Amino acid sequence: MSKLNNVNIDSVKSFEALLKKDPSSARRTQGIEGEWILENGSTQFVSKIQFENGETEFRVDNPTFMGGSGSHPGPMHYCFYGLASCYTGTFATMAAMLGIKLKKLTTKVEADINFSKVFGIDESPIMEEVRIKLTVESDEPIERIKQAEELALQRCPVVFTLKNPVKLVPSIELIG
Repeated sequence: MSKLNNVNIDSVKSFEALLKKDPSSARRTQGIEGEWILENGSTQFVSKIQFENGETEFRVDNPTFMGGSGSHPGPMHYCFYGLASCYTGTFATMAAMLGIKLKKLTTKVEADINFSKVFGIDESPIMEEVRIKLTVESDEPIERIKQAEELALQRCPVVFTLKNPVKLVPSIELIG
C-alpha cells in the first residue's frame, strides 16, 4: 500500500481506474437523517451518521440567540467543518497524487454572517463570502503547491456546491 500525506494512493488510483472503465460507478447517494428533540434539554437536533466502517452521532444545539443553549456545535459549525474537511482532504489527495510531500496542512474557514434575514428584518444576504485558507508546510516550490490548490478548487465536492447552484428539492410529510 502506497501512502503519502495520509492518503492511500493505491486506493485512489484503483477507484480512478474503475471510473474510467465504468463511469456509472462514480455515482453514489449520500444522505443523513436526524430528529429535532422536542423535550427541553441541551441538544436540539441529533443525527446518527452511518459511514463505510461504522456509525457516529452528531449533536447540534443552536447558539442562545437562536433559541438554543449553546451547549453543542451549531449548524454552521458543521457546515464549515464539512467545507474545511472536504477541501483539505481534496487538497491533500491532489498533492499526494502529484507526489507532493506535505509536512503540515491546516485550514481555516470563516464568514461574516448577517442574521437579519433569518429574523425577517431585512433582505440582506446572510453571507456574502466564505473565506477558506490553507496553511501548507512543504519543501516543494510554490508553483507545485498552487497546482494542487487549483485541482482541489476544481474537484472538491463541497467547493463545487458553494460555487454552483444545486437544485434543492424540499418536501414535507405530515403524519396524523
